[in-house]
Amino acid sequence: MVQLPVAVMTVICAVLAVAGGGIGAGVSSGQSPSRIVPFSGASKWHDRRMTSSISESWTRIEVWLARHTPRTFAALGPPAERSAIAVAEQAIGQPFPEPLAESLLRHNGMGHYDLLPPFWSLLDVQSIINAWQTRMKIYGDELAGAEEGDPDGEYGPWWHGQWIPFAFDGAGDYLIIDQRLYRRRGRIGKADHEIGCSFSHHPMWASFPALLDATATALETGEAVDGYLPVAVDEDELDWDF
Repeated sequence: MVQLPVAVMTVICAVLAVAGGGIGAGVSSGQSPSRIVPFSGASKWHDRRMTSSISESWTRIEVWLARHTPRTFAALGPPAERSAIAVAEQAIGQPFPEPLAESLLRHNGMGHYDLLPPFWSLLDVQSIINAWQTRMKIYGDELAGAEEGDPDGEYGPWWHGQWIPFAFDGAGDYLIIDQRLYRRRGRIGKADHEIGCSFSHHPMWASFPALLDATATALETGEAVDGYLPVAVDEDELDWDF
């Protein structure tokens, strides 16, 4: 089982008790296996100005995973060491965005289980280094610092040195945080190993906190976000229909 701070586990257990289920409790009997009963008190996803903090979003996600998909919950890694994050920042030549660092201090990646819609798993600190260095090696330092077209546009180059990977799909693609100094700095991109990087204008991809918050709300409400619908496979693992 994933190791969480005592205070966090206390909150999770208390919320589960109020909701009528313990850790490992699944979808209620008679419910369609492809849909999730909305968590009591869940609210619809809100705009960026009302985005939950990283800590709040993680607590919401942990509560839901523990209740509905315990295998995915157990796949969450323990907290990263601050020293490991410092080493990673030195290795890629730039600081991690604070929300990413805060998330890693909560969960240092996870096993290859879907968490972020529709099929993304979180990288640990060492894997962030490895992914960044591999992309830099393939693309080359010179090209990785160049710009192609509108840097705030829907499509970017194949890779850029100021992109920080934080999630993977197991097929060579990554979610990245765009740290280039432009208007939409901090947005999330999908770095495909074949066609390059693309950026969506949906608000859930505006930032890492927005993505984590949107994920938490989709889980709680059982409703689709950007076309992705959370489902519990065998009342054990999280998956997303789209």
